[in-house]
Amino acid sequence: MTHRIEDTVAAGAPLGAAKAALILVHGRGATAESMLPLAEAFGRSDIAFVAPQAGGNSWYPYSFLAPLEANEPFLSSALTLLGGLVKELQAKDYPPERIGLVGFSQGACLATEFVARNARRYGMVAGLSGGLIGPEGTRRGYPGSLDGTPVFLGCSDLDPHIPVARVHETAAVLGALGAEVDTRIYPGMGHTVNEDEIGAVKTLLDRMADSTEPSPPPGRPI
Repeated sequence: MTHRIEDTVAAGAPLGAAKAALILVHGRGATAESMLPLAEAFGRSDIAFVAPQAGGNSWYPYSFLAPLEANEPFLSSALTLLGGLVKELQAKDYPPERIGLVGFSQGACLATEFVARNARRYGMVAGLSGGLIGPEGTRRGYPGSLDGTPVFLGCSDLDPHIPVARVHETAAVLGALGAEVDTRIYPGMGHTVNEDEIGAVKTLLDRMADSTEPSPPPGRPI
């Protein structure tokens, strides 16, 4: 299970011409290409979408609730790949506040864990049906600050893979790091993405791309 930055696929506007860049992180058993219809749903032809591909279609072998060491060295490899993508985008004149990350399922777990471990002001972050990685009781002493980064977290209350308590824990941890978090729990939705989530992410994406200084969204109570 080797994760290679060279396997990343791209869509949307070419880098250099795009207003912003969005990293799309797929779930377990899926592909980078499977995230491109989500990019189309956002309706932005002026944004560069980049989707990394996990080796063997999985970022790490066991549940995101397993002991951290059980998912090594694959978890560290995946986090390093995301860090490499951010650095590549920065080298192409996209500062972190013009870079967003959206992940679904295993990809949402990876994206939220990445921004927690690499806290800075990003353009936006969305975790769709996912949360921070590690078993219950994992210490969350992440350094740095997300400095007002807009974060959206969406999940079902009955998701068979993601305990809703982990979504709330993720919201609390990212909020403590300085993110502006919008958490939405959908009754009986299951493990999928709904139209409300797509609309919420599109709002954050529009703000990132269209504002000279992106502002965080207002919070929404559950």
